Amino acid sequence: MTAAPPVPPPVPLSRNRDYRLLWGGQALSEFGFHSALIAFPLLVLALTGSGAASGLVMGTIAAAQMVAGLPAGVLVDRYDRKAIMLGCEAAQAVSAISLVAAVWAGAATVWHMVAVAAVFGASAALFEPAESASLPALVADEHLPTAVAMNTARASMGQLAGTATGGFLFAVGRFVPFLVDAVTHTLSFVVLLFVRLPRRERPTGGAGPLGREALAGLRWVWRERRIRVTVVCAVVLNLFFSAYYLVVIVLAESRGVPSGEVGVMAAMLGVGGVLGALVAPVLHRRLGAYGGIIAVFWALAVLAPVTVLMDSGYLIGVLFALIALFPPTANTAIMTEQLLRTPDELRGRLTSTLVLACGAASAAGPALGGSLAQALPGDRALLLCSAGMAAAAVLATLSPTLRTLSRRHESGRPATAG
Repeated sequence: MTAAPPVPPPVPLSRNRDYRLLWGGQALSEFGFHSALIAFPLLVLALTGSGAASGLVMGTIAAAQMVAGLPAGVLVDRYDRKAIMLGCEAAQAVSAISLVAAVWAGAATVWHMVAVAAVFGASAALFEPAESASLPALVADEHLPTAVAMNTARASMGQLAGTATGGFLFAVGRFVPFLVDAVTHTLSFVVLLFVRLPRRERPTGGAGPLGREALAGLRWVWRERRIRVTVVCAVVLNLFFSAYYLVVIVLAESRGVPSGEVGVMAAMLGVGGVLGALVAPVLHRRLGAYGGIIAVFWALAVLAPVTVLMDSGYLIGVLFALIALFPPTANTAIMTEQLLRTPDELRGRLTSTLVLACGAASAAGPALGGSLAQALPGDRALLLCSAGMAAAAVLATLSPTLRTLSRRHESGRPATAG
C-alpha cells in the first residue's frame, strides 16, 4: 500500500495573489469612501447652510447600513459573493459619478445626496459580509488570523488617510472628493475582476423568504454558545468604549482643552488602532483567543480611569493610543473563531449579525455616555464607565465558554448548520 503524497504547505499571505488583490483593491476603495464621507457634511453645509440637512445625509448612510444589514447576510449566503462585491463597487462608483456631475453643473440637491448616501450605506452593508465570508476560501485556516488583522489595519489606515485627505480635496473643489471616490471604486472593481474566488455549491433546500432566512441565521448564532458569547463580547466592548469616548470629550471640553488637542486625541486613537492591527497577529499567536479577548477588556478597565488625572489633550491622546492597541487583537480572535466555527452557508448572516449588533452598540454608546455626562460630573461619569468596563472584564475572565475558544473541532471543520 503506497503512502499518500505529502500535502503541500499553504501559500503564505505574502504570496497569496488573490488575497493581495482583494486587500489592495479595498485599500483604494476605503480611502475613497472616507474621503467622500468627510466631504458629505461640508458639501451640504456649503450648498444649504443647514445643519439639519447635513445630519439627514449622514444619518442616511448609517440608516441604510442598519436596514440592509440582515437581508444583506441572506443575499451573501444565497448568491455568488464575488458578483455581490462587484455590484457594490459598481453601484458606489456610478452614484459618486452622478454626484460629481451634479455638483459640477450646479444642480446638486439634498435629496440627490440622500440617495447617494443610501447607496453607500447599503453597499457597505452588502460588501462587508461578502468579503468576510469569502476569506476562509481565499486563505488557509492558519493564515486566517493574520488576514483578519490585516483587513482591520487596512480599514483603520483607509479611515485615517481618507478623513485627513477629504477636507483638503474639498478645498480644491467641492466635487473632487467624490471624483476620487468614483475613481477608487472603479479601480477596485477592475482589481476584483481578477480575484479567483472558488465556486461555492448552491445552498440546498431552495431559497426561502429573506425575513425567514435572516431569522434562521439569528437563531443559529444564538444557539451556538461560543458564537453567542463572542458576539456579546464585541457588543459590550463597542457599547462601553463609545460611551467612554464621548464622556472623555465632554470632560476635556469642560477642562478647557483646546479643540486642536481634541483633534489630536482622535487622531491618536486611529494611530493606535493601526499599530494594534499590525501587531495583532503576533499577540493573537502569543495570547490565544481567550487571552486576546480578555486583554482588551482589562486594558480598558485599567487605563480608562487614568483619564480622570489628565488635563492635557496630548497625554489623553497617548492613553487613547495605548487603549487602541488591544481591540484589533480581540477582533482578530473573535472573527477567526466565528468564521472557522460557522458553516459556509451561514457566514454571510454571521457577519451581518455581528455588524448590526456592533453598529447598534456603537450608536447606543454615545447616547449612554451623553446621559451620564448630563446627569453626573465629568469625573464621576468617567469612573462609572470604567466601573462598567471592570465588571465586564471580570465576567469575561471568569467565563468558562471563553476559555474553550482555542479548542478546534477535531475534524478541523466547522460544525454543520443542522
